[in-house]
Amino acid sequence: MQVHYAEGKGEAARAALHAFLDALPGWPGFLGAELLLSPAQPELTLVASRWADEVPPVPLPDGVRAWVFQVQASR
Repeated sequence: MQVHYAEGKGEAARAALHAFLDALPGWPGFLGAELLLSPAQPELTLVASRWADEVPPVPLPDGVRAWVFQVQASR
């Protein structure tokens, strides 16, 4: 399993990442995702998504950075 994190700052990024989240279920291997906000970092928005295999080439909104992590252990 892989985990994909997409990160953006500001209100425009928050709206774009919400739309990004809504589009993810149409991609093969999608297992689930969350839109994350932190009171400690109010400008920051994250989408954390889980994938059965490799993350497909999902298009990122402008100004959004992303990373893919390979799950090594889970409980």
